[in-house]
Amino acid sequence: MIEIEVVVGKDGTLKACKASGHAGAGKTGSDIVCAAVSVLMRTAFSVLSNQEGVVVQCDALVPGQMYFEAGYEDKKGKDFLFTTGVFLLDGLKSVAREFPKNCKISVKERIIWHANAAEAAQKTEETQTPNIWE
Repeated sequence: MIEIEVVVGKDGTLKACKASGHAGAGKTGSDIVCAAVSVLMRTAFSVLSNQEGVVVQCDALVPGQMYFEAGYEDKKGKDFLFTTGVFLLDGLKSVAREFPKNCKISVKERIIWHANAAEAAQKTEETQTPNIWE
């Protein structure tokens, strides 16, 4: 089963997303559930990483696991992050509804987050990626 955890701010802005596990809905390389989650996650990361005013970090070190954290530097970045989060969450919820035996999603609210995303990203690069899942 793929387990997805989405973290949003108090205002609904996307903060992070983590997916781990294997859906088991098909053979390796042709699992539609795994493909759907992968495409949604990778596309969200890609558009966020190319957007001015948005800071995003990603980790996909092992097969079957991906997570990213995101923050914003200005209002334009915040608005883009919010909209991308709505799209991602709607898509992931749709997959989980259609394939409940293969995909589970939970949404958590995180009120306190990095006030300055650029500064947080720089600090993270200097140390280790923080574990926001605790």
